[in-house]
Amino acid sequence: RTDCLQYRIYENGACTGSLESLKKYSEQLKDMVTFYLGCSFSFEKAVQSAGIPIRNIEQKCNVSMYKTAVPCYSVSTFCCNLVVTMRPIPESKLEAVVLATAGLKEAHGAPIHMGDPGLLGIQDLSKPDYGDPVQLHPGDIPVFWACGVTGVEAVINCRTSLAFTHSPGCMFITDIKNDNVRSLRGVPQVHCISQDPLHFSIVSAEAAQKIKTLETLIGIDPGDRGIIHLRCQDELLKACLAISHARSVLITTGFPTHFTYEPPEENDGPPGALAIAAILQALEKEVAIVTDQRAMDLNKKIIEEAVQLGILKKSIPLLSYQRESADSALMFLCENGNPGRPRFDHLIAIERAGMAADGNYYNARKVNIKHLVDPIDDLFLAAQTIPGVKTTGVGDGGNELGMGKVKDAVKKHIKNGDVIACDVEADFTVVAGVSNWGGYAIACALYILRTCEVHERYVRKAVGFPQLSKKMLWLSALPSVSKEEKLLKTLVKHGVRSGKTASLEMEVDGLPFYNTHSLMIEKLL
Repeated sequence: RTDCLQYRIYENGACTGSLESLKKYSEQLKDMVTFYLGCSFSFEKAVQSAGIPIRNIEQKCNVSMYKTAVPCYSVSTFCCNLVVTMRPIPESKLEAVVLATAGLKEAHGAPIHMGDPGLLGIQDLSKPDYGDPVQLHPGDIPVFWACGVTGVEAVINCRTSLAFTHSPGCMFITDIKNDNVRSLRGVPQVHCISQDPLHFSIVSAEAAQKIKTLETLIGIDPGDRGIIHLRCQDELLKACLAISHARSVLITTGFPTHFTYEPPEENDGPPGALAIAAILQALEKEVAIVTDQRAMDLNKKIIEEAVQLGILKKSIPLLSYQRESADSALMFLCENGNPGRPRFDHLIAIERAGMAADGNYYNARKVNIKHLVDPIDDLFLAAQTIPGVKTTGVGDGGNELGMGKVKDAVKKHIKNGDVIACDVEADFTVVAGVSNWGGYAIACALYILRTCEVHERYVRKAVGFPQLSKKMLWLSALPSVSKEEKLLKTLVKHGVRSGKTASLEMEVDGLPFYNTHSLMIEKLL
């Protein structure tokens, strides 16, 4: 009743005044229960001890608190959006601040967001809903933690006849020492996954290491093409962190290398695309596939059979794209062509014919196959102009969509590279010995991330509960030798041929399914 510097009184959901003591409400308090919620002020000492500046202390003001657009997990009449505190942290200290706060569970633990406040629905950092505005120094990143003031919003929304809280910043200080630190399994890593809007993600060192191992496994070069020179380190990790934060994903595949056959498609690409789609479905993300108009029927059949085989849990919308005007790509990707309302927040191309510098599309033998390819590259070029939409390209030869990021290496090290190199970049480039392997690795990496406690909590912004009860469901969505064997048989049945040899055998890119592809799947799993 007296140990807070100032109290607020709420009646029927409205704040009706401030008090320095609750003594005159002693009768009413007999029938009330007091809840003590942790506070981020408790971790400021630990943050300072780690050599990290705390700007609100330097500026002698209260911390900034903001209402977000993130809905909390509702219980009966208690429902509200998350309230957060913001502390500006130098970019070089982000990992240190995650490490300093993650173990302090009673004081809200690790941050729930690092980067652009707009991603939480906060319009203006200079106008906090509670507390004082805090100035950012050059190079500071806004870092957000869950805040106990969320409880005040819940009290307001449940409209109880009478409630008391401390005034924001006038905390109840306990006698409990802040040394109840839960030790972390491994050091959390911080990775920048987007520059516009600025967005960082976190992952445990253990999960990151597993994903690096996947990247190494798929990076072998069985076709001896020289792809070792195209590999970029940690691209699989960064791509999958970005995909993990995505709500809606568009996948494209299809490389009509066999222009003298019908269908001209090769069988590298569709299995990898469906492996990614299957895990995205299990993770409850929206997913669609875009492909060439002439291949719609074939892809429709493949998707239907994938559902029957249990590879996909349900069908996937299949789209085609045509360039009808200068803004066709924007109209396709965004509602009414408005870049502020994208339909997809991540685009993935896997073994998709990519446009070369001269505007043509080439197979590995330098044959122009432009007449068979719809300009889906437009979507990847347009995505570069839409804030918050990221792209990933998966390839094994340098002529695939998204490989523009490594085009100089393709021209230098890959046979016919000076002609065939794709000119269109993706934000993330996953290079694999066979593109399907890249798809399998993305599926496995997304599973690793979703079962990583540190990352999973960050993605849901610490709202609600861990979803680990769904672990078996996610596991069952991963590719397996038997699933991929059935899918390859389906592709063979529909006349989809092996890339290098054009044979209708159980092989991909001229490599036998048994003991090459099946072994890779087992290693990745």
